[in-house]
Amino acid sequence: MILAATDLADVVYRLGVVAAALLVGVALLAPSVRGRAIAALLALALTPILLVADIWDSPQIASLRDRPAIAAGAVLGALAAVAVLALLMRRWPALLPLLAVAALPFRIPISAGGDTSNLLVPLYLVIAAGVLAHAVPRARGPDDDAPFRPRALEWLLVGSVVLYALQAAYSDDFAKALQNVVFFYVPFALLLGLLREIRWTRRLALQCLGVLLALAAVFVCVGFVEYWRKELLLNPDLVAASQYQSYFRVNSLFFDPNVYGRFLATVMLGVATVVLWARSSRDVLLGALALALLWAGLVLTFSQSSFAALLAGLAVLAALRWSVRWTAAAVAVAAAIGLALVLLAPDAVRLDISSQRAADKATSGRADLVVGGVDLFRDRPVLGYGSGSFATVFREEEGVSSERAATASHTIPVTVAAEQGVVGLAVYLALLVAALVRLLRGARSSPLRAYVAAAFVALIVHTMLYAAFLEDPLSWALLGVGMALAAPRPTPATDEPAPASA
Repeated sequence: MILAATDLADVVYRLGVVAAALLVGVALLAPSVRGRAIAALLALALTPILLVADIWDSPQIASLRDRPAIAAGAVLGALAAVAVLALLMRRWPALLPLLAVAALPFRIPISAGGDTSNLLVPLYLVIAAGVLAHAVPRARGPDDDAPFRPRALEWLLVGSVVLYALQAAYSDDFAKALQNVVFFYVPFALLLGLLREIRWTRRLALQCLGVLLALAAVFVCVGFVEYWRKELLLNPDLVAASQYQSYFRVNSLFFDPNVYGRFLATVMLGVATVVLWARSSRDVLLGALALALLWAGLVLTFSQSSFAALLAGLAVLAALRWSVRWTAAAVAVAAAIGLALVLLAPDAVRLDISSQRAADKATSGRADLVVGGVDLFRDRPVLGYGSGSFATVFREEEGVSSERAATASHTIPVTVAAEQGVVGLAVYLALLVAALVRLLRGARSSPLRAYVAAAFVALIVHTMLYAAFLEDPLSWALLGVGMALAAPRPTPATDEPAPASA
């Protein structure tokens, strides 16, 4: 009887994950305003229920179970904060994007399912408030046709989420798949739905960039202090790892230097966009000073993936600002020089790829992860091992005992192939194509659209060398803003629309 009850609960959890994914699909694709609003509210309510049910018997929340008054107070406090934010957003809609941008970098360590994850709790509160502010009036008001008729990109995004939820059913690590759905896929999809309905103007875009730049400046200063003292404020495990290297990597207030570097690269691309389209020498000078500060911070991360992402984004900006042909030629020459250095003088660039062992050392263990991921794909090429299963299966197949040895393949296509097989890989590649087509088409007409396209390309490059594509809110935020900018507007606004200027 106990086994039967456990099996039944497991089935309910798996069905709940699929239900949450389907609700997100309705929230993004439904033809009516009321249908989208109701689906968004139901998805917002279902995801925390799934999470709490999954970890209810775990020691992580034992203290809350034993102290119901404290637990109730915490829940009521969070609900009150969300309600207040929702009322403010309802009155001042521009608060949503500004608060979302401000919350993007901040992660809080939370224990769930036996692991400690660095979660974007402030962003979750902003998303919840935004959904309430946007959906409640529409769910109660008169119905109408929903804006933003879904196209290929929207269908592929929803298909990716639903497929991930379905493939969690046979995953070797269902708990990880559930956490990815409730922590990342569902809330970030709701964020996309909110951002695509924002009226993006030049003024609002510059305000968001100002928030990002102010945060980045603070983070860089913290990084300078860390480098000077050779101490990290967060994630001290990185200090131990740095002892085996000839350099010290800072992570500022982030838990990983690569995540910190990704954030800085994204902000630098925004500042570079302002500089490239600036009409006054004052803007160019201020932008150059800001870029110099951020570059100094980025250098101290020693994040090769972030450097590559920044270069890719700058190449896209150059192509959109000036010439695709000349930019492509410059990229080809730079790539040829880089390849020659790697082949002829690997010691000079510390990138010896003469053997798998040397390549693994040069890439901080990523070569072995990629090879192992390809082997997993060969074992189950059609449907893979299931969503969220890469770390568990890799350790089992490779006999790796350390849990830090493989949390992901650090190459998103390899992770997708190993976990979701050809089916998931095909959806992922189609999603990339659809996203790039949507963001790049017509991007020359607007500096803001050029930035969104460049930042998204930079993020894709980063995911090829690190991790986190749809698990990163930045992916969804850029797509949401890009959708809003690419959509035709039936009526002009009093403020200057973003597609007209930067």
